[in-house]
Amino acid sequence: MKTFGFTILFASLLVSTPAAAQNANVDKRVDRLEQEMRAVQRKVFPGGSTRFFEPEIADKSGPTSVTKNNTTSAVSDLIARVDALETSLASLTGQVEENGFRLKKLEDRLAATEAPTADPAGAGTSAATVAPTAAAKTQPTAAPSPERVEGVAAIVMPETGDEAEDAYIYGYRLWDAKFFPEAQTQLKKVSEKYANHRRGSFAQNLLGRAYLDDGKPALASVALYENYQKTPRGERAPDSLYFLSKALVQLNKKDDACRVLAEMQDVYPAVAAGRLANRVRSGKAAANCK
Repeated sequence: MKTFGFTILFASLLVSTPAAAQNANVDKRVDRLEQEMRAVQRKVFPGGSTRFFEPEIADKSGPTSVTKNNTTSAVSDLIARVDALETSLASLTGQVEENGFRLKKLEDRLAATEAPTADPAGAGTSAATVAPTAAAKTQPTAAPSPERVEGVAAIVMPETGDEAEDAYIYGYRLWDAKFFPEAQTQLKKVSEKYANHRRGSFAQNLLGRAYLDDGKPALASVALYENYQKTPRGERAPDSLYFLSKALVQLNKKDDACRVLAEMQDVYPAVAAGRLANRVRSGKAAANCK
């Protein structure tokens, strides 16, 4: 740590200078460190509490006479005071990281509760039409019709002995039958529970497609990007970049869509030029890529 280097430097200065000059120099420099630490505290914790850093760090031993052990005492006092600074800095850093973590969790919860507003022309949604939970609560979800309940019940999960495979195939069947909300629920479970199975990449990619087909491009973009980010070597990671470009086009972010397709060609050149070549061409045309 940097403060350890400061401790060594201060100790060497103490050994090479007279005792009176040592104490004055050390006290002045450590006092300045303490003042800077309090300034950081006031920025991170405005109006702050004193539990993270005491207003003053006082020498509990009281005034002492100068003896032949003065240098050793000064070094011990210095180390104790610098240790206190290190402890306080660690506490502040921990608080900043914790606040950042809480903010990230809040953003994730907000993204998960996005609800699209229906377009009168039936053209889907845009970023401006996505409403948070507070708005969605004023519009209660209608109960599924008996026909829908019967249709979902008619779709069965296979039983091959491979739980991950069976769970994914069931989600795929729901999606293929256009029961998109039910497919989203099932595929989300598969991607979370079987993240290390090869079908985890398939499930996360199909989850993004189910959001797209359900007119939720914002949620689709999150699911598809996560598949590429978390499992870049997954079998459907390249596909997720293509469908991510489609979601971005629907969100009127065509420049970003072009950048995503360019990254796909850079990271997965063989797939982009082979299995997904036609989709790359159509994706670039939809985004007006140059």
